[in-house]
Amino acid sequence: MGNSIKYSYGGKYKWHLDETNSYHVGIPLDPPYLSEYLSLKDGILTCFANYEWDGASGPAIDTANFMRGSLFHDALYQLMRERVISWEYRKKADKVLREICLADGMSKIRAWWVYMGVRIGAGHNKSRTTR
Repeated sequence: MGNSIKYSYGGKYKWHLDETNSYHVGIPLDPPYLSEYLSLKDGILTCFANYEWDGASGPAIDTANFMRGSLFHDALYQLMRERVISWEYRKKADKVLREICLADGMSKIRAWWVYMGVRIGAGHNKSRTTR
C-alpha cells in the first residue's frame, strides 16, 4: 500500500487506474464486498486495475498529491451511492481523502480546503456513479 498510483488520462471517466491499489479506510463490512472494480474487506478498500474515476471536482486541480486521495474518495462515494456502505460513512470518506492527500505531500492548508470543499459540496451529488 504505497504512496503512489499508476494511472492514465481517458476513458469513460477522466482517470483510468493502470495498477491495482489498496488503502486501509477502516470501514467494516460484513460480508466483504467484491466487484469487477472494487473490493472492501477487513477495512481495506482495493481499487482494481481498469477502475475509472473523476478526480478533483469543482475548482480543485488534479495534482500528483491529489490523485490517490481522489481515487479512494470517489470509490467510497460510489460504494455509498450503490448502497454497499451507509451514507453514515461520508465524513469518514472525506477524512480518508484528507489523510491520503497529506500523506502524499499536500500542504496542510490545501488539504484543509479540499476537506472543507467535500464536506460542503460533495453530499449533494448522491446519484452520480463512477467506475
